[in-house]
Amino acid sequence: MSFSSNSKPLQMDSIFFSSALTLLITISSSSFIGGVSGATFTLINRCSYTVWPGILANAGSPPLETTGFELPSGGSRSFQSPPNWSGRFWGRTGCTFDPTTGQGSCITADCNTNLIECNGKNANPPATLAEFTIGSNSQDFYDVSLVDGYNLQMIVEPNGGSGTCLSTGCVTDLNQQCSEELRVGSGEACKSACEAFGSPEYCCSGAFATPDTCKPSVYSQMFKAACPRSYSYAYDDATSTFTCTGANYLITFCPSSASQKSATDPSQTTSTSTANGSEEGSGDGLNSSWLSNIFSGDSSTRVSSSAWPFTFIVSAISSIFLFFLYL
Repeated sequence: MSFSSNSKPLQMDSIFFSSALTLLITISSSSFIGGVSGATFTLINRCSYTVWPGILANAGSPPLETTGFELPSGGSRSFQSPPNWSGRFWGRTGCTFDPTTGQGSCITADCNTNLIECNGKNANPPATLAEFTIGSNSQDFYDVSLVDGYNLQMIVEPNGGSGTCLSTGCVTDLNQQCSEELRVGSGEACKSACEAFGSPEYCCSGAFATPDTCKPSVYSQMFKAACPRSYSYAYDDATSTFTCTGANYLITFCPSSASQKSATDPSQTTSTSTANGSEEGSGDGLNSSWLSNIFSGDSSTRVSSSAWPFTFIVSAISSIFLFFLYL
């Protein structure tokens, strides 16, 4: 078979055009995914026991891929949220679910569905809560709240993003310090004063429903002393709400001593990497195989926004190589 004399230039132009188009798509995808794709939440269980996380999307936000699941000791699992998503995460403890019917309950932070899925139900106090409002090309807001009491240690660490992006949480075991009037059972959890006594001055309700009239109580001050970056009562905003732009978030139950320092030392910022994808596994949830998944076509792994600049560089080099190869 013969070819015309200009077949090679045409072939080169076609390949170069294809490579340039791939590069353009990559740039566009990078901008889109990094800017408006929401955030990846990775939940890690460092506890010596199983935790059953619960997830509740706020009104107007879609639910994530599950609303409750089992997370064994050492396990991790990740979820992608859309932009403008808001909601909360918590850990249930002491759960028993029938393997046949799936029905059961938890000793702390149960969501009262009689199922492992919380299906739009909130945590039953006391419960340590991680709360998020994810922006779209704008700031995220996040906090760890003890307003509904405490049931286990938790820390939130941003990964990537810009801004102050500090870690927050409660790494002190308040169950061991809980006063008798707030203690649940033999020390499984610690109630808030509002939950324990129901009075308006503790619940910031009625005549105490404003920041000027609702002040810290001796009980909320105990929570604040132990966990200075966590919400201790309803109007504890100034020292308890944190912001970051374009980050992913690591939520760790029973965090390690390295994470404890970053949650209690105001001068410490976090640089912990966040896992991506939606697979449950053991270890700290870090995923070093994201690049191989890109080239193998494994779509189950989501690439974080911080990984896309490197992807862009790889694509650019490939395009330049193809260009010179066919000159």
